[in-house]
Amino acid sequence: MNNITRDDIAEFINNEFGLTKKDCNNLVNDIIEEIIEGLNEHNIVKIHNFGTFKLRRKNARIGRNPKTGTSIVINKKYHPYFRASKSLKRKLNSWSLFSFLIIFTFFMRKLRNKLKLFYFY
Repeated sequence: MNNITRDDIAEFINNEFGLTKKDCNNLVNDIIEEIIEGLNEHNIVKIHNFGTFKLRRKNARIGRNPKTGTSIVINKKYHPYFRASKSLKRKLNSWSLFSFLIIFTFFMRKLRNKLKLFYFY
């Protein structure tokens, strides 16, 4: 399975619109940063005809160490979540599922890396 990287997206923009590679890389980075910033502020980020990024909250709970059996408190935390738009779902029926998984995996990895699964206390 091949991954689509930021550079791949920037190269596509470069080929389609003729912008410089540096401008294309900056554009891709700025878009991803805006999504991350919106999620960090607990906003819902909607991209028309693509989907919606949200944060899902996992409540605090008590966990157990499987080796020792001791109880510990696991603090509440937030995880990024993506929901595809109806338009994207329709397009995916004509595309391969493989293409969607590449796009989805790309965005979720970047979000998780940037958010580092922030813990809010």
